[in-house]
Amino acid sequence: MRIITSILLLCVCVPSYAQSNAKEKITLEQIWASGMFRSESVYGLKSMNDGVHYTLLDNDRGSTQKINQYAYATGELLKTIVDLSNIALEETKGAPFKVDGYSFSSNEKKLLFSTQTEKIYRHSTRSKYYVYDIATKKIELLSADKQRYATFSSSGNQVAFVRANNLFVKNLETGKELQLTSDGKKNEIINGATDWVYEEEFAFDKAFFWSPTGNSIAYYKFNESAVKEFNMPIYGTLYPQDNPFKYPKAGEKNSTVQIEVANIISGNISTYSPEANVEYIPRVKWSKTDDALIIYTMNRHQSNLKLINYNPTEKSSSVLYEENNDAYIDITDNFYVVGANKGFIFTSEKSGFNHLHYQSWNGSKNFQITKGEWEVTDVYGFEENSGTIYFQGAKNSPMNREVYKTSIKGSGPQKLTPLAGWNNATFSSGFKYFINYHSTVSSPSYISLHKNSGKEIRVLKDNTVLNLTLTKCDISKPEFLTIPVNGETLNAYMIKPSNFDPSKKYPVLMYVYGGPGSQTVKNSWGGANYLWYQMMAQKGYIIVSVDNRGTGARGQKFKKLTYKQLGKYETEDQISSAKWLAGQSYVDASRIGIWGWSYGGYMSSLCLFKGNDIFKTAMAVAPVTNWKYYDSIYTERYMQTPEENSGYDENSPITHVDSLKGNYLLVHGTGDDNVHFQNSIEMVTALQKANKQFDFMMYPNKNHGIYGGNTRLQLFQMLTNYVEENL
Repeated sequence: MRIITSILLLCVCVPSYAQSNAKEKITLEQIWASGMFRSESVYGLKSMNDGVHYTLLDNDRGSTQKINQYAYATGELLKTIVDLSNIALEETKGAPFKVDGYSFSSNEKKLLFSTQTEKIYRHSTRSKYYVYDIATKKIELLSADKQRYATFSSSGNQVAFVRANNLFVKNLETGKELQLTSDGKKNEIINGATDWVYEEEFAFDKAFFWSPTGNSIAYYKFNESAVKEFNMPIYGTLYPQDNPFKYPKAGEKNSTVQIEVANIISGNISTYSPEANVEYIPRVKWSKTDDALIIYTMNRHQSNLKLINYNPTEKSSSVLYEENNDAYIDITDNFYVVGANKGFIFTSEKSGFNHLHYQSWNGSKNFQITKGEWEVTDVYGFEENSGTIYFQGAKNSPMNREVYKTSIKGSGPQKLTPLAGWNNATFSSGFKYFINYHSTVSSPSYISLHKNSGKEIRVLKDNTVLNLTLTKCDISKPEFLTIPVNGETLNAYMIKPSNFDPSKKYPVLMYVYGGPGSQTVKNSWGGANYLWYQMMAQKGYIIVSVDNRGTGARGQKFKKLTYKQLGKYETEDQISSAKWLAGQSYVDASRIGIWGWSYGGYMSSLCLFKGNDIFKTAMAVAPVTNWKYYDSIYTERYMQTPEENSGYDENSPITHVDSLKGNYLLVHGTGDDNVHFQNSIEMVTALQKANKQFDFMMYPNKNHGIYGGNTRLQLFQMLTNYVEENL
């Protein structure tokens, strides 16, 4: 379950020149229906070579696409690598060649273009790919039909891709296509791509990896034959189309997984089959050499992690690193080899907070690099020559992020970003430069180019126009506060009406997500949802969001308290926070509501049922209603299996429908492959059985994001109306 983020469509309030001093009101149409008011950003960045250039896919008003190189220091256009409008393809019949994405070969002599991309699930896609030679300006179709995940080898003379669940390699010099696997079959065998649950919960879908020399490919082989199918009908035709796919629910059988390594030169294939107690292989990473492939393995509870050093030539393996946790271990991509397989850098929560660690290859040396009661939240990479690690951290506050660098020897981190708020960086290949994306809760992105010392070179995008127009809107600056409940001090934000009068009493709408490691209380720009909250504040509502126990950036004790009891402590905290709000002189205690999406829909439902003495209204969008209906990897990470844990039913909203007193709106898309429509069907069944009245809206064929066409506008008009009618 990935955290839902809103589409970044921003409101621009057009001033009325007849009343130039009046603050303009925000409308739903401005937020959700006007695509012309997007926040400026730096899109399409694919190359940042040290001291030379960075490269972008530039769109000219959506019609012309060019790949341009720019100088770091001045921003000068160095050259246009390719103007896609000048590429003529027979199949486009003279129409401009429009690409969905592109990638360079390592020597930047060739390009891979993806076009006509179509979605498979929420994140996976298939496309037509073309190979473009920059020197000769020759373009060729990679292969017949559509492919998935086309990727250059390290030398750039070969491209690997997946088609029909099989893995292929095309030699660009000879034009010959080599099929590495032939047993791929829908809903049975997958080579080189992930099954649904790995894609969603381990956050990757391309499942093959070129070796450092480009002579071998390591790839996943999934056997999902024993996984039960979930059927999601697609409506719109006389007879709805069946869409069965393999989806392992909590406690059910998963795919069996093994790693195969194909040598392109010899044709030999070696296979790593995990030990009997291994359920998952969440990551595979090459070391600096072709004879050391690092394979992550985990037990089903995800409490034991091993890094296996596998030699594909000798077909031998050994344990490089092992970690155990009383609850669970989160998987990241933070693994960096030091020297010629001398050691490696990784992150771990074993100190109580997520920090950088080092271990030598033979395990004789192991030490913690960063320390303290704060968290490393992302790692950008390791620069070998200087021994410098670049990372993002929540060192000053869980609500902020800064960019840092530190020595592998453990010298104190040096902050590279001076502005308080939310900072996130993209570094050049050799870490001499980085682009920083900075925002705050009340200001959109300020994007600037920096040297690795932190010194700003120049501004790339500052959203001046958007900031100026926002000053003409009726905007109320959010306030950060803490709420003391249940022995903890919880972080929260509050948006009051701009004409707030402390002598009056206001209704409150709370927003909740609340899932493990998540955060809603952040000093970062919130996009469209933030503008909607401002619109609701204009209507006289106070907006509040609270990060309950179980949320992130406050150490693993705070985060993992909810282990095996999802919903229990989170709901207690939200209810207690609502009661604290009810005790404030400016809050109308009889008019407090709550809403959320996905995990937040689960939470808002539980809050209304368990907190029927404090919440008057709840809106639940795409909610989990019992964790038995959700997937194995996410659910069991936090709950173990239904057979092991009675908490599934104890903290299921369905179990507590008899307690419903207030107003309840349930919303779901029938095409939700993530949180299945089944969750809402079972909720409806339980509510009807309990003779409870409620409101229900479903969106035909819409997935977990519920978007497309006027869907978001219609959805938020409904949510707005529901709040106004019931609070």
